[in-house]
Amino acid sequence: MAGKAAAPGTAVLLVTANVGSLFDDPENLQKNWLREFYQVVHTHRPHFLALHCQEFGGKNYEASMSHVDKFVRELLSGDAMKEYNRARVYLDENYESQEHFTCKWSRKGFIRTRWCLADCAFDLVNIHLFHDASNLVAWETSPSVYSGIRHKALGYVLDRIIDQRFEKASYFVFGDFNFRLDSKSVVETLCTKATMQTVRAADTNEVVKLIFRESDNDRKVMLQLEKKLFDYFNQEVFRDDNGTALLEFDKELSVFKDRLYELDISFPPSYPYSEDSSQGRQYMNTRCPAWCDRVLMSPSAKELILRSESEEKVVTYDHIGPSVCMGDHKVTEPCRGLGAGPEGRAVVGFPGWGPFLLLLPLFSASFVCFTEEAKLVCFYLTLIKYQKVGR
Repeated sequence: MAGKAAAPGTAVLLVTANVGSLFDDPENLQKNWLREFYQVVHTHRPHFLALHCQEFGGKNYEASMSHVDKFVRELLSGDAMKEYNRARVYLDENYESQEHFTCKWSRKGFIRTRWCLADCAFDLVNIHLFHDASNLVAWETSPSVYSGIRHKALGYVLDRIIDQRFEKASYFVFGDFNFRLDSKSVVETLCTKATMQTVRAADTNEVVKLIFRESDNDRKVMLQLEKKLFDYFNQEVFRDDNGTALLEFDKELSVFKDRLYELDISFPPSYPYSEDSSQGRQYMNTRCPAWCDRVLMSPSAKELILRSESEEKVVTYDHIGPSVCMGDHKVTEPCRGLGAGPEGRAVVGFPGWGPFLLLLPLFSASFVCFTEEAKLVCFYLTLIKYQKVGR
């Protein structure tokens, strides 16, 4: 039943990771990713481990699908996974069937599963929301048009979770929300003393670039903004004190403050990291860094976590591999006791729950591993694809 305390002595770890980049460079990025992931599993030794992945099979899945089986085998065969004696894998590899593989126009959506541990039923929702297609469009209004689209899509998902088809249960929603900082406000703050130059296309007169220069100091360029370019001269602002000074611009979740809860963020923005395997801390100059990868929970799930803390269980919310290149998203790891996960990265741990690994990759895939001690019942696996939500 939802709200019951899990049995003492069992640890749970939830992780989210957008792994699309790993399949573009399997020899380097996958090795780094697996090594860091195994280290977290070894450190926390959870009895119940849930891993949600997005873009499993790569951004160009037709070309990268051949690497999927090898990655799955390596993921489950690592030394850190040997204590898990059972595994369940839900993986959709039939990419030629566009009606069933994924949303044919966006590849976004969610997977919902329900589990029961120690008489405590809960839902895990792997989610992947819409991105910002253009930095210039995102900069035009506050909030941006893309924020509105994500708002409608997430609201749709939450409504489906609590509808009348199934008995209500606590739920954890973790994945790539593609939440972005309020671009207009960020630019105004970073470039307070700058003047703006507008560059237009000669044939269409469309704005194609914005250049922000200091008013003095030889008119040094501070920021260049294009459709897929966000080139700020000082990336340290996103890393200093884990970028917490920019959290005031992380506003998209505030709309759902009565429906979703998140632990305090104390790690730097999880996206967009460099895909160069030698640049683990560097951001790409493609987007404004943001906390895209999150672990969120319902109010009743929050109570489970707080109950764990009251039993002197440690709850953490962090990211994985802070100095190691793990693709353009960092994996997040939030709790030990009752918890969440990484890709960007987000992880939560639930003390007192049984061992288990759940992996929801490839836009519609799941892996589950657990030990004999885990009292686990899987009630249902639901794959729901939403199309043109908010469009």
